[in-house]
Amino acid sequence: MSVDTSQRAAWLLVCLLATACGDDDASSGGDAGETPQSDAGSAPTEPLTVVAMDGEHVHFTVENRRRVNVEVDFPPLDQRYGEVIMHFALRCPPEGGCDWWDRRGALMIVENPGVPEEEEQRIEISRFVTPYRVGAAWDVDVTDLRPLLSGRRTLQVFIDTWVGPGHANGAGWLVDVSFEHRPGVLERRAIAVVPVFRSQQPVYGDPARSIPSQVPPVTLDVPAGASALAIRSFITGHGQGNAENCAEFCPRDHTFSVEGQAFTRNVWRDDCATTAAPGQAGTYTYPRAGWCPGAVTHDWSFDVPLPSDGTVDVGYDVATYENSCRPGVAVCSGCTLGTGCEYDGGAHAEPHYDLSALLIAYE
Repeated sequence: MSVDTSQRAAWLLVCLLATACGDDDASSGGDAGETPQSDAGSAPTEPLTVVAMDGEHVHFTVENRRRVNVEVDFPPLDQRYGEVIMHFALRCPPEGGCDWWDRRGALMIVENPGVPEEEEQRIEISRFVTPYRVGAAWDVDVTDLRPLLSGRRTLQVFIDTWVGPGHANGAGWLVDVSFEHRPGVLERRAIAVVPVFRSQQPVYGDPARSIPSQVPPVTLDVPAGASALAIRSFITGHGQGNAENCAEFCPRDHTFSVEGQAFTRNVWRDDCATTAAPGQAGTYTYPRAGWCPGAVTHDWSFDVPLPSDGTVDVGYDVATYENSCRPGVAVCSGCTLGTGCEYDGGAHAEPHYDLSALLIAYE
């Protein structure tokens, strides 16, 4: 939640010289979608580490700590670091150990802190799935998200756990997060980050609910001063026991349509045996739709056209598929794990995707 003590003095001196300190200064970075109002800025010569979380206990008992918010002070955006690396770790509580099960998790910026949880506006900056019963750690390059990671921000970690201290299946997780700012020259500098699709879970395989009907196309304003644009997205598939074992265990093509151009990728991950946290229990080595237990979810990022009219149109769809193992289907068939067509939340769970996407503007 603070800058390392050994680096605080140097950073404060730089801030004072640049007259950039203070929560109300526009140079500390605007809200998502705003263009920072700063001059050429300065290029720090010393690395800087911002510690956001240190052993934050995420759990569910009488107290619901599945979501935990912390206030974090990042360096102002006009401090032009060459690279920002997020160090993330999950540790097992000393009493009770880690959660036994693989749980979806995310790290997010809360844009409107202080409101009820159900009203929070969140921007996903990283996604992961917890390992079975052991800890894990990884690094993520978040340099292009500097417009979000500047000034004072509310950072939220979420883990979909249902255990905590005293539970027979583990005591939850201890979460460590820090951001290492490294000096250097940027190849291109992000000036704004705009949500395209906030995290949502469209159902897959129901003809009555097409993907575009659940995730309608959007039109966004291009941030002022942008000379290039990119999409940064997370897509993972969940739900099993359906026809073709979708959506967790079936590879599918996903397509973003941006300004009339199609960008397609097969969302599948078959490196779990070598990239996920080692020594787990469970089925962590199995290939899955974009994720592995005990591993960070890789973003899918790609450059997109810069429109001339000041707005950009973005749509999303997935390859056609009908789940013949679903409630209400005329003829029940194809149930991969031998269940009936009713969902039971275990061996047969509704197929869906977890999607989020951001538009990044570069100067």
